[in-house]
Amino acid sequence: MSFRVSSRMRAALAAASEDQIIFDLAGIERAYDSLVSELPGISIRFAMKACPVDEVLASLARRGAGFDAASPGEIVQALGTGVPAGLVHYGNTVKSDRNIVDAYQLGVRDFATDSIADVTAIATYAPGSRVFCRLATTGAGAVWGLSRKAGCSGTDAVRVLAAAEEKGLTPSGLSVHVGSQQMTTAAWQDAFNRLTGVLIALSRLDIRIDHINLGGGLPALGYRDRAGHALNPPLDAIFATIRNGMCRLREIAGTPLDFIMEPGRHLVADHGAIRAHVSRLSSRRQLTGDREHWLYLSCGKFNGLYEIDQLQYRLAFPTHHDGHTVPAIVAGPTCDSDDTFGHEHNLVEVPEAVASGDPVWILSCGAYSTSYTTQGFNGFAPLPVTLLPSEQMAHVDAC
Repeated sequence: MSFRVSSRMRAALAAASEDQIIFDLAGIERAYDSLVSELPGISIRFAMKACPVDEVLASLARRGAGFDAASPGEIVQALGTGVPAGLVHYGNTVKSDRNIVDAYQLGVRDFATDSIADVTAIATYAPGSRVFCRLATTGAGAVWGLSRKAGCSGTDAVRVLAAAEEKGLTPSGLSVHVGSQQMTTAAWQDAFNRLTGVLIALSRLDIRIDHINLGGGLPALGYRDRAGHALNPPLDAIFATIRNGMCRLREIAGTPLDFIMEPGRHLVADHGAIRAHVSRLSSRRQLTGDREHWLYLSCGKFNGLYEIDQLQYRLAFPTHHDGHTVPAIVAGPTCDSDDTFGHEHNLVEVPEAVASGDPVWILSCGAYSTSYTTQGFNGFAPLPVTLLPSEQMAHVDAC
């Protein structure tokens, strides 16, 4: 699979005269339909943190998605789409007693966990609820490994679910997260191996879970690494590995076993783009004596592109096509030195004739662009959101 941008998105970017982030709801819906087609039997709980835009959530809810919420605030927003509380789970293993009380009062009865202390709190403040235990993974092969803060060993998972049963909760499932923007099939295979071991251990205790939550990690297609190279995730092979793993776990379980996934960036990243503009292309000599070009954009780490520490977004300069470029360090508009794309040793070829005010299109930035935005660091406000309605389907072609 390769990265493609809809002609409708390009037309919207070209028509925009002011900075904004544009989401293509039709593209997001197509991504959802494609995912459930690739993985038959999967139930989707969209990871809200990736794009907490009401219209995006409503569009996915109409398609049949539920939601992975990480706080009572997200639960309220999820329920605002009209989905029943049974399609919303509290997927955060980190939660206070008050968080649990609030979620329970909102109707949520499915909670992630990874410790006996958390199970004890859920039993106290959300009695009779269902819990699924998150297994730790290494995060190897992912852009963001997510390997420490959440998840426990297989041995601990068995103890946690046994404790849940003893405390009157339903030990309902197991979950994993292979790391965000996971680029390998090996990580998925390792996750299924871990799940297999715990599933067998639980059966020996006569604990029968009813579902496996495969978490997030499915990659977007349009990113580049910090050096500017296309990432090209092996998505078809990843899907094949997941399908095989699902079959394997169903055989081991010997009883009906449902599967859930929590995609985030996979559904929205490539269907969001920012219309920004050039602040300045400058050239100056450093203390080392080297001369550098710096391209400053109106959008950076604090107002839409928080993930530039690990990624280099694809840039398009629609008014410059003569081919004359200079290697430049790309940075956002603030005075913070961290507001730099991929850090200062990475260069991007930019049009030599680019001028202040010229439009720039920043592609594949539909994930985390709104949720990570500050309220106005250095006085640079969050970007306004434009939505391309899902009713206007257009054919997809190469950008």
